[in-house]
Amino acid sequence: MQPTTIFYILIALLVINFIVDKILDSLNEKHFDDEIPSELKDVYDKEEYKKSQAYKKTNAKFSNLVGTFSMIITLFFFFIDGFKYIDNFARNFTSNPILVALIFFGIIMIGSDIIKTPFSYYQTFVIEEKFGFNKSTVKLFWLDKLKGWFMSIFLGGGIIALIIWFYQLTGKDFWIYAWMLVAVFSFFMNMFYAKLIVPLFNKQTPLEEGELKSAIEKYAKKVGFTIQNIFVIDGSKRSTKANAYFSGFGSQKRITLYDTLINDLETDEIVAVLAHEVGHYKKKHIIFNLIASLLLTGLTLFILSLFINSPALSEALGVSIPSFHIGLIAFGILYSPISEITGLFMNYMSRKFEYQADNFAKETFEGKALITSLKKLSKNSLSNLTPHPAYVFAHYSHPTLLERIKNLKS
Repeated sequence: MQPTTIFYILIALLVINFIVDKILDSLNEKHFDDEIPSELKDVYDKEEYKKSQAYKKTNAKFSNLVGTFSMIITLFFFFIDGFKYIDNFARNFTSNPILVALIFFGIIMIGSDIIKTPFSYYQTFVIEEKFGFNKSTVKLFWLDKLKGWFMSIFLGGGIIALIIWFYQLTGKDFWIYAWMLVAVFSFFMNMFYAKLIVPLFNKQTPLEEGELKSAIEKYAKKVGFTIQNIFVIDGSKRSTKANAYFSGFGSQKRITLYDTLINDLETDEIVAVLAHEVGHYKKKHIIFNLIASLLLTGLTLFILSLFINSPALSEALGVSIPSFHIGLIAFGILYSPISEITGLFMNYMSRKFEYQADNFAKETFEGKALITSLKKLSKNSLSNLTPHPAYVFAHYSHPTLLERIKNLKS
């Protein structure tokens, strides 16, 4: 296939993906003013519902603006052969393929972040501030940004360097070693993310002795779930929105509660939320997701190995010297239709797992407490209670609040 043909296929895929997203967004936005279903009437009063509608509409307009701007910049970059100029710039410093790739992706990352930062700043300090969610400071915003860059350079750069090194040593068989690397990294992050990464951004403290800890330990003992590490994270220093999650396996297994969750919910509601999370663990959902992710990664790397040697991929982006990093950019876009399909499948499975975890919480603890906790969390985050079914199918990893409550009451 001619490089010019590949180039226009890349452009077509980018444009089609953008149009499909905008159609889904438009369908969803038309439901913003729908009447609240009877089962959810007690989530918002009249004024709170108006506030949630305003929040949804403000975010939708802003998202459309950012998305359109990003698309224009991306297309402009493609048509002026931007990748060629960055590749040439990187080659002025070195001819080593690994260093060229690191400089190339470093420039792409920094340039992209410079463009996105004003929008991120506005989202945090204007929109989230206006609706009472933001608790971050300008200093914390920039510290998070710097730490994020450090993580991208250290972890992302290290993985890219190793994958290219495997490619240099083994040629087309590089995908096997890259897959093994990703598998080890994924397992390591699942085990030690809370210990190594979270402390860079948040403070974690053991949950104090008291009613909540006793209730959690009592429930855990009832369902045969061994847990010794229960931590509270200071999520309130950035946002009023609440969350809770499990991480790790075996002795590294831990429960992490946002302090906002503890403030917003009653003890039985928090235990119900944790019962839902225990359900994921007991039903082996975490293991399924990890294995499925690794299998999809292996498939992607294998297909990449079949095409990465093609000079046409680099030439399609205006680069005359065939290289792994340029081929990776082109392949990533060409692979996007398959990625979308696998994403839909994973979202479908995730929604199915959410029902199973809800049922586990209902059977082993209390369905009513989980319902009230879900309603409170939705209310406090001004969630959309009436999303369009097509938008849910394409983007939601969880069932809607209405669907979950109907399931819990059934």
